[in-house]
Amino acid sequence: MSIFELGRLSYIRETIGKYCGFTLVELLLVFVIVFILSTIALYRYNEYMDRKNIAQAKLDILFIESEIDNFYAVGFSYPESLSELPKTIPLLDPWGSPYQYLNITTTKGKGKVRKDHNLVPLNSDYDLYSMGKDKKSVSPLTAKASKDDIIRANNGDFVGLALEY
Repeated sequence: MSIFELGRLSYIRETIGKYCGFTLVELLLVFVIVFILSTIALYRYNEYMDRKNIAQAKLDILFIESEIDNFYAVGFSYPESLSELPKTIPLLDPWGSPYQYLNITTTKGKGKVRKDHNLVPLNSDYDLYSMGKDKKSVSPLTAKASKDDIIRANNGDFVGLALEY
């Protein structure tokens, strides 16, 4: 090796040695960017899981509704509880709470019947709903605790979020 090449190698080693680390500001900037991206990803994942759970609750309610209709077709009366239906129906909603059912045709006093914003009963045959993510519910849909409920309304013509009804 020539002296020129040795001098060039030592210059490269000195230059790399001086600037091979990151400053604290650069590291903090990387951490801030990673934190922001992970926060956005977590938020989007939670939104996705909420939509998935709502869709699953709607499907479960439609399935339970069909089983109740089959029960009615055989005996010309609605069941008094979901336990009278076949064991294949889902008893728990996606949030782990039991589906709520009320046979309106045999209920004395309409105090427990679900009501819309005009305090008119949602159904005339039976109420079927999930208490939603907060696992709380009250009779009128206008209450804060009922906004996230997945409901069956208009005798089955509507199944969805109480907020959308």
